[in-house]
Amino acid sequence: MGLVASDGCLSSDGRHIDITSKDYQLLSTVKELSGVSNKIAKKHNAKSQIAYHIQIGSKNFYNFLLSVGLTPNKSLTLGALKVPGKYFTEFLRGLIDGDGSIRKWAHPGNNKEQWSLRIYSGSKNFIQWVKDNSEFLLKVGGRIHQNGEALWVLKYGKMATRVIAEKCYYKDCFGLKRKIKLAQQCFNSYRGWDRSKTVCCEPA
Repeated sequence: MGLVASDGCLSSDGRHIDITSKDYQLLSTVKELSGVSNKIAKKHNAKSQIAYHIQIGSKNFYNFLLSVGLTPNKSLTLGALKVPGKYFTEFLRGLIDGDGSIRKWAHPGNNKEQWSLRIYSGSKNFIQWVKDNSEFLLKVGGRIHQNGEALWVLKYGKMATRVIAEKCYYKDCFGLKRKIKLAQQCFNSYRGWDRSKTVCCEPA
Protein backbone atom coordinates (compact mmCIF):
# COMPACT_ATOMS: atom_id res chain seq x y z
CA MET A 1 0.00 0.00 0.00
CA GLY A 2 2.83 2.40 0.76
CA LEU A 3 4.41 1.84 -2.64
CA VAL A 4 1.07 2.20 -4.42
CA ALA A 5 0.29 5.39 -2.48
CA SER A 6 3.62 6.88 -3.55
CA ASP A 7 4.91 5.35 -6.79
CA GLY A 8 1.77 3.57 -7.94
CA CYS A 9 -1.45 4.38 -9.70
CA LEU A 10 -4.81 2.70 -10.16
CA SER A 11 -5.88 2.34 -13.77
CA SER A 12 -9.30 3.60 -14.78
CA ASP A 13 -10.17 0.10 -16.03
CA GLY A 14 -10.96 -1.04 -12.49
CA ARG A 15 -8.43 -3.88 -12.52
CA HIS A 16 -4.79 -2.86 -13.04
CA ILE A 17 -2.33 -1.33 -10.60
CA ASP A 18 0.88 0.16 -11.99
CA ILE A 19 3.98 0.65 -9.83
CA THR A 20 6.91 2.70 -11.14
CA SER A 21 10.42 2.94 -9.70
CA LYS A 22 13.92 3.95 -10.75
CA ASP A 23 15.12 0.83 -8.96
CA TYR A 24 14.75 -2.43 -10.87
CA GLN A 25 15.55 -4.51 -7.78
CA LEU A 26 12.57 -3.13 -5.88
CA LEU A 27 10.12 -4.04 -8.64
CA SER A 28 11.74 -7.44 -9.05
CA THR A 29 11.00 -8.14 -5.39
CA VAL A 30 7.45 -6.81 -5.79
CA LYS A 31 6.99 -9.19 -8.71
CA GLU A 32 8.31 -12.13 -6.72
CA LEU A 33 6.20 -11.47 -3.63
CA SER A 34 3.00 -10.75 -5.55
CA GLY A 35 3.38 -13.81 -7.76
CA VAL A 36 2.65 -11.99 -11.02
CA SER A 37 4.21 -13.10 -14.30
CA ASN A 38 4.16 -9.68 -15.98
CA LYS A 39 7.50 -8.40 -17.15
CA ILE A 40 9.16 -5.29 -15.74
CA ALA A 41 9.27 -2.73 -18.53
CA LYS A 42 11.26 0.44 -19.09
CA LYS A 43 9.64 3.85 -19.34
CA HIS A 44 10.82 7.45 -19.64
CA ASN A 45 9.65 10.46 -17.67
CA ALA A 46 9.22 14.03 -18.93
CA LYS A 47 12.98 14.60 -18.51
CA SER A 48 13.79 11.48 -20.58
CA GLN A 49 15.10 9.70 -17.47
CA ILE A 50 14.74 5.91 -17.44
CA ALA A 51 12.54 4.21 -14.88
CA TYR A 52 10.85 0.82 -14.62
CA HIS A 53 7.26 -0.20 -14.06
CA ILE A 54 5.18 -3.30 -13.52
CA GLN A 55 1.45 -3.88 -13.74
CA ILE A 56 -0.50 -6.05 -11.34
CA GLY A 57 -3.85 -7.19 -12.70
CA SER A 58 -6.22 -8.15 -9.90
CA LYS A 59 -9.78 -6.94 -9.45
CA ASN A 60 -9.79 -8.12 -5.82
CA PHE A 61 -6.60 -6.23 -4.98
CA TYR A 62 -7.85 -3.19 -6.90
CA ASN A 63 -11.11 -3.18 -4.94
CA PHE A 64 -9.19 -3.62 -1.69
CA LEU A 65 -7.11 -0.54 -2.48
CA LEU A 66 -10.29 1.41 -3.20
CA SER A 67 -11.73 0.26 0.12
CA VAL A 68 -8.79 1.68 2.10
CA GLY A 69 -8.95 5.08 0.40
CA LEU A 70 -6.74 4.90 -2.69
CA THR A 71 -8.23 6.18 -5.95
CA PRO A 72 -7.25 6.70 -9.60
CA ASN A 73 -5.62 10.11 -10.25
CA LYS A 74 -4.80 10.36 -6.54
CA SER A 75 -1.79 12.71 -6.60
CA LEU A 76 -3.55 15.87 -5.42
CA THR A 77 -6.65 14.35 -3.83
CA LEU A 78 -5.27 11.60 -1.58
CA GLY A 79 -6.46 11.80 2.01
CA ALA A 80 -6.48 9.63 5.13
CA LEU A 81 -6.12 5.90 4.48
CA LYS A 82 -7.47 2.95 6.45
CA VAL A 83 -4.18 1.45 7.62
CA PRO A 84 -4.36 -0.62 10.83
CA GLY A 85 -1.92 0.63 13.45
CA LYS A 86 -0.01 -2.67 13.55
CA TYR A 87 0.81 -2.31 9.84
CA PHE A 88 1.59 1.41 9.81
CA THR A 89 5.37 0.99 9.90
CA GLU A 90 5.18 -1.37 6.90
CA PHE A 91 3.09 1.19 5.06
CA LEU A 92 5.43 4.02 6.06
CA ARG A 93 8.47 2.11 4.78
CA GLY A 94 6.81 1.70 1.38
CA LEU A 95 5.97 5.39 1.35
CA ILE A 96 9.56 6.37 2.18
CA ASP A 97 10.91 3.97 -0.46
CA GLY A 98 8.63 5.59 -3.04
CA ASP A 99 8.32 9.29 -2.22
CA GLY A 100 10.80 9.76 0.60
CA SER A 101 14.46 10.44 1.22
CA ILE A 102 16.91 9.67 4.02
CA ARG A 103 19.90 11.99 4.13
CA LYS A 104 23.16 12.20 6.09
CA TRP A 105 25.53 15.15 6.21
CA ALA A 106 28.01 16.93 8.45
CA HIS A 107 26.90 20.07 10.28
CA PRO A 108 28.91 23.01 8.87
CA GLY A 109 29.37 24.55 12.32
CA ASN A 110 30.50 21.62 14.47
CA ASN A 111 31.04 18.89 11.86
CA LYS A 112 28.75 16.53 13.79
CA GLU A 113 26.80 13.91 11.92
CA GLN A 114 23.26 14.96 10.99
CA TRP A 115 20.32 12.98 9.63
CA SER A 116 16.94 13.89 8.20
CA LEU A 117 14.01 12.09 6.63
CA ARG A 118 11.58 13.68 4.20
CA ILE A 119 8.33 12.48 2.64
CA TYR A 120 6.84 14.29 -0.36
CA SER A 121 3.23 14.47 -1.55
CA GLY A 122 1.01 16.58 -3.75
CA SER A 123 -1.78 16.31 -1.17
CA LYS A 124 -1.64 18.32 2.05
CA ASN A 125 -4.44 16.22 3.60
CA PHE A 126 -2.47 13.03 3.03
CA ILE A 127 0.82 14.38 4.35
CA GLN A 128 -1.01 15.70 7.44
CA TRP A 129 -2.50 12.23 8.01
CA VAL A 130 0.99 10.65 7.79
CA LYS A 131 2.33 13.22 10.28
CA ASP A 132 -0.55 12.66 12.73
CA ASN A 133 -0.25 8.87 12.61
CA SER A 134 3.54 8.94 13.00
CA GLU A 135 3.16 11.17 16.04
CA PHE A 136 0.46 8.96 17.58
CA LEU A 137 1.97 5.54 16.82
CA LEU A 138 5.73 6.22 16.78
CA LYS A 139 5.81 9.21 19.13
CA VAL A 140 7.81 11.36 16.71
CA GLY A 141 7.14 14.89 15.56
CA GLY A 142 7.79 16.34 12.14
CA ARG A 143 7.10 19.59 10.30
CA ILE A 144 5.21 20.15 7.08
CA HIS A 145 6.55 22.61 4.53
CA GLN A 146 5.29 23.68 1.14
CA ASN A 147 7.83 23.28 -1.66
CA GLY A 148 6.39 25.08 -4.65
CA GLU A 149 2.68 25.41 -5.31
CA ALA A 150 1.77 21.73 -5.57
CA LEU A 151 4.25 19.84 -3.38
CA TRP A 152 4.15 19.26 0.37
CA VAL A 153 7.11 18.00 2.40
CA LEU A 154 7.02 16.28 5.80
CA LYS A 155 10.45 16.62 7.39
CA TYR A 156 11.89 14.82 10.42
CA GLY A 157 15.03 15.73 12.32
CA LYS A 158 17.84 13.50 13.53
CA MET A 159 16.23 11.89 16.57
CA ALA A 160 12.88 11.31 14.89
CA THR A 161 14.64 9.88 11.83
CA ARG A 162 16.45 7.40 14.05
CA VAL A 163 13.19 6.18 15.62
CA ILE A 164 11.52 5.78 12.22
CA ALA A 165 14.60 4.02 10.85
CA GLU A 166 14.61 1.54 13.74
CA LYS A 167 10.89 0.77 13.53
CA CYS A 168 10.46 0.66 9.75
CA TYR A 169 13.74 -0.78 8.50
CA TYR A 170 14.20 -3.81 10.71
CA LYS A 171 16.36 -6.81 9.80
CA ASP A 172 15.26 -8.71 6.66
CA CYS A 173 12.44 -6.28 5.90
CA PHE A 174 11.21 -5.90 2.33
CA GLY A 175 12.19 -2.61 0.77
CA LEU A 176 14.56 -0.57 -1.33
CA LYS A 177 18.05 -1.84 -0.54
CA ARG A 178 19.82 1.51 -0.63
CA LYS A 179 17.30 3.05 1.78
CA ILE A 180 17.45 0.02 4.04
CA LYS A 181 21.22 0.53 4.17
CA LEU A 182 20.90 4.25 4.95
CA ALA A 183 18.26 3.64 7.63
CA GLN A 184 20.39 1.02 9.35
CA GLN A 185 23.41 3.33 9.22
CA CYS A 186 21.32 6.00 10.91
CA PHE A 187 20.15 3.65 13.66
CA ASN A 188 23.61 2.20 14.26
CA SER A 189 25.32 5.60 14.30
CA TYR A 190 23.47 6.66 17.45
CA ARG A 191 26.09 7.56 20.02
CA GLY A 192 24.90 9.83 22.79
CA TRP A 193 22.57 11.97 20.71
CA ASP A 194 20.67 14.40 22.90
CA ARG A 195 16.92 13.97 23.09
CA SER A 196 14.94 16.55 21.20
CA LYS A 197 11.39 17.84 20.97
CA THR A 198 10.86 15.76 17.83
CA VAL A 199 10.75 12.61 19.98
CA CYS A 200 7.81 12.82 22.36
CA CYS A 201 8.60 9.77 24.44
CA GLU A 202 9.84 6.24 24.07
CA PRO A 203 7.82 4.65 21.23
CA ALA A 204 5.81 1.55 22.03
